[in-house]
Amino acid sequence: MTNSPDATTGLSFLLYRSNAAPWLTNDDMRAILASARDRNRDLSLTGCLHHEAGLFFQWLEGPAPAVQEVLALLRRDRRHSALNILSSGPLEHRLFRNWTMRYSDRDQMSLMDWFAGSDSSTVNPQDYVRSVVSFLRMLPG
Repeated sequence: MTNSPDATTGLSFLLYRSNAAPWLTNDDMRAILASARDRNRDLSLTGCLHHEAGLFFQWLEGPAPAVQEVLALLRRDRRHSALNILSSGPLEHRLFRNWTMRYSDRDQMSLMDWFAGSDSSTVNPQDYVRSVVSFLRMLPG
C-alpha cells in the first residue's frame, strides 16, 4: 500500500490501551519501535505510543484498511494483552503527520501523574479518550 502520509481521504484512527508483557526489556521496546516505524512507513500510517506503569496507550492513524491490518497484528502480538479499543473511526486530518511512530514513556512525561492532577471524578469515556489524545499530542519531541 503506498498512500501518501498527506492523503486525507479515507483516513481513520484507532486509540487503544493494553497491558504490556511484564518481561519486556529496553531491547524489546527498541525492537517494537523499529518494526512499527518500518511497517507504518510502508503502510502510510502515523501515530504515537506511550508506555508507562505496565500499560501501552497507542494512537494509530492512516488509511482505514492499513489501520485494520495493524489492529489484526496487534491482537495476535504476545508482547501485550487485554487490548481495549478506547476509540476509533474516521479522521479528517492526522494528529501525528510527521511521526511514523512517536514514542514516550514515564521518563519523558507521566500520563498517570497527568491524570492524577485532573478531576477524574466526573470523567466519562469520551472525556477519557480526549484526555489521552491531548496528553499524547503535548509530549515533548
